[in-house]
Amino acid sequence: MTVTTAAVTDDEADIRLDRWLRRHFPDITQGVIQKLCRTGQIRVDGKRVEAATRLTPGQMLRIPPLPQAVPGRPEAKPVVPLDPALVREAERMVIYQDDQVIVLDKPAGLPTQGGPGISRHVDMMLPALQGDYEHRPRLVHRLDRDTSGVLVVARTPGVAAKLAAAFRSRSVQKLYWAVVVGRPVPTEGRIELELVKVDGFRGERTAVAGPYDKDTAHAITDFATIDHAARKLAWLELHPLTGRTHQLRVSCAAIGAPILGDKPYGRERTGHEGGGHTALVDGLGEQLHLHARQLRFPHPHGGTLTVEAELPAHMAATFRTLGFTAPAAAPPSR
Repeated sequence: MTVTTAAVTDDEADIRLDRWLRRHFPDITQGVIQKLCRTGQIRVDGKRVEAATRLTPGQMLRIPPLPQAVPGRPEAKPVVPLDPALVREAERMVIYQDDQVIVLDKPAGLPTQGGPGISRHVDMMLPALQGDYEHRPRLVHRLDRDTSGVLVVARTPGVAAKLAAAFRSRSVQKLYWAVVVGRPVPTEGRIELELVKVDGFRGERTAVAGPYDKDTAHAITDFATIDHAARKLAWLELHPLTGRTHQLRVSCAAIGAPILGDKPYGRERTGHEGGGHTALVDGLGEQLHLHARQLRFPHPHGGTLTVEAELPAHMAATFRTLGFTAPAAAPPSR
């Protein structure tokens, strides 16, 4: 084997060097990549680089002879065809698609990815949407299991890297709708909190940090009240400017208006005394009332793509009960 060169394509913009190498040479290990970078055997445009270096289109990679197989490594598992019911479910979620991105309307209760005890999730359904394209679609961001709404998927690894960079740079505008218990005062404003991960009764949770907590994360959310039912419930529009775990749920609870149905972050209906509100209301659904209504993000081929998702059935039923009138989702626009 000899030293070769390869050019970074437009589709591979912003991908990390180590991920580029693993994509093109599946048998190479991270340890080998780091060693080859450290010794200067892998170079980008003739320069030494680190494994985490992000690539740009047109850059030339120097690639030394690489291992084609690793003794003892288990063979890849055979591809198992998806259940036709899962294929139909994945196809029903699609609200926009082109040769770069797919946008889904994720239902409440469906996890975005797998984990302990999770056997059915969005990520496992994505091969159903590959079609004749070379790559399996890839997740770009996440929604909580119980949050419904707009979820963006990339058709290629390069597009996934571009969109992930857009999310990191805050050039993606997110709009959520929530029904909360209580009416915030003031009715609009900005919530800024320091958040911290804590161990809860049902696993790790996010909480408002105390004065002596370390490893905190700053969270910023703009909110506005669109409508309300007396002072008991309100329909909020939420714009998270940061992307912390459970940020919206903690933020609403912190201003005394927990999201309807949010048992982990709103107090239970019984067994608590004092001021504030519980997360459950008799006569209304007990599912989480949080919906990713709209995403506006830079399209990889230029321009800005805006996509909206209709309210899920349980939130639509609550809107009817409370007399809230929500406009229909606008068609995707770019």
